[in-house]
Amino acid sequence: MIHRGPDDSGIESRGPATVGMRRLAIFDPANGHQPMSTSDGRYTLVFNGAIYNFQSLKAELESSGWVFRTRCDTEVLLAALAVWGEKALGRLRGMFAFALWDSTDQSVLIARDPFGIKPLYFSHNAQRIVFASEVGALLVSGVCGSDISPTAVAEYLGWFAVPAPSTIYKGILSLQPGESLIFKNGALKIQRYWSFGSIAPKDAPCTSRAEFIRELRTRLDDTISAHVLADVPVGAFLSGGLDSAVAVGLMSHAIGGPLKTFTIGFEEDGFSEADEAEATARHFGCVHHTRILTGDEVARDIDKFLGACDQPTGDGINTYYVSQTANEGGVKVALSGLGGDEIFGGYPSFKVIPVLAGWLTAWGSLPGSVRSLVTRFLNTRGTQSRKLSDFLSFAHDPHELGALQRRVFPESRRLMMLAPEVLEAIGSPSPFHPMLDTLKADVNGEDLFKLVSSWEIRTYMADILLRDSDVMSMRHSLELRVPFVDKMLVEWLWHQPSAFIYDRKRLKSALVDATADLLPQGLMNRKKRGFTFPFPIWMRNDLRPFLQDTFATASISKSGLFAAGPIRSLWDDFLAGTDNREWSRIWSLAVLISFVNRSHARLQPQGLATS
Repeated sequence: MIHRGPDDSGIESRGPATVGMRRLAIFDPANGHQPMSTSDGRYTLVFNGAIYNFQSLKAELESSGWVFRTRCDTEVLLAALAVWGEKALGRLRGMFAFALWDSTDQSVLIARDPFGIKPLYFSHNAQRIVFASEVGALLVSGVCGSDISPTAVAEYLGWFAVPAPSTIYKGILSLQPGESLIFKNGALKIQRYWSFGSIAPKDAPCTSRAEFIRELRTRLDDTISAHVLADVPVGAFLSGGLDSAVAVGLMSHAIGGPLKTFTIGFEEDGFSEADEAEATARHFGCVHHTRILTGDEVARDIDKFLGACDQPTGDGINTYYVSQTANEGGVKVALSGLGGDEIFGGYPSFKVIPVLAGWLTAWGSLPGSVRSLVTRFLNTRGTQSRKLSDFLSFAHDPHELGALQRRVFPESRRLMMLAPEVLEAIGSPSPFHPMLDTLKADVNGEDLFKLVSSWEIRTYMADILLRDSDVMSMRHSLELRVPFVDKMLVEWLWHQPSAFIYDRKRLKSALVDATADLLPQGLMNRKKRGFTFPFPIWMRNDLRPFLQDTFATASISKSGLFAAGPIRSLWDDFLAGTDNREWSRIWSLAVLISFVNRSHARLQPQGLATS
């Protein structure tokens, strides 16, 4: 855990509770030691993250008589919890995971920010609870076992990650975004303090798009101003695309001086955005750093990358390297454009799901024999056709379409890759994402833009993008901030007319129009790529030895979780073919197999227990 907090450490025992902290000092670095306790010793806090409105909260608490000893957000959070209790959660603007021990009540309050920017894992029984920011810390505690959950493996094959609240390990759980828990006298109580359904309108919706664009710009300026607050150097990730350009442009305006920016480039044609990123950086007068990454370097670092993963992931390697570059470039905080696609409609899902929703009634009216014939035919085709078959076979409403949209492997292929013992143990898994019931109850299905946005925010962004961003940035002792994933911004947008936010003919037009005066000319003519690595090339060359070893029959079969034949065929077909679209599925499988093999997963002689 030293990488998460190289600046300071502390551990304290208060009666039956022991809490510890590794600190990456951002606000008031000379002070702010954790664990931090109130002057009367009743409350003790450990806190990971940043509270962006701590200064206004501090002023309010001071007016009521609270005396502060530091200039850091940790003490403000401690005071807010001591004075307002759990009601303080609704007043926080920031990213956070914290635990507050109450020595009088003999209870611990644990909470996580509304979008899951900061992680919180825990394990409990009737006697105790243990928690940490990384799964690995719980494993080495000796309290939690390291048995792989076969149910979680099946879920990973569906979604590129294990959806919260599950983790890849039996008995270790993730607190979900917007949740808090209280552990007292051996009893655990979890509740949601924030959800899409809980967003109350604070202002009247805009009545014209021109008014909306003006107000959006004001709120974008506000979120950037909040997110650049720090007592240490701040920089930004910069690709060649829109979201990071908007963030950097607004940051340059807010900071008023040269901003350090960082990007990853490649030697391979058609992948690198280094030239575009450098052009954007010049436009804003940034001090820009480009790192040219090769497949050979990634191959040499593969053990380091896999060692950084406390759970398997189909993503993350991009953030690993750009975070390393930013750290070496002298910043301790970096801002990212993550979240722009989810809240402004940049993904294909914003087009696809409304189209499919329009088909559902007509599809359902066809004779069953016709529908069966069509889906059987689609299942004999490629991955995209099989995915369409899943939509047509399982979905009956827009929410169910949303619960299938991010599927990595079609259902038939997912089940083929699992060992017979695993299939017997897990029974008949649902094809839908585990968040289906929650989001169905939380989000009205009539506004399809907000429906898709909520699914992207709560699944792909929370379980993959934000989780991996935290793990990989903190691996290099870098605090990564995401100004688009801001509670005040998202809550305001939630009650604005979707027609003002999204235009299917001009993707992310609201973001473009609100920042048109800042952006370089020609930016919108660039092809959207983000931090896209040349994996299809590397996997057939530099990374091939690692993948050959991983996809060897003995390696696939080692854990007893997988069916070697179907997985081996996927790898062989990839090598023999010219279709590069399958690379991400192959890579995610390789990471999963390597991860479980490193974890020494074994089948129990009596069979597999699920969790």
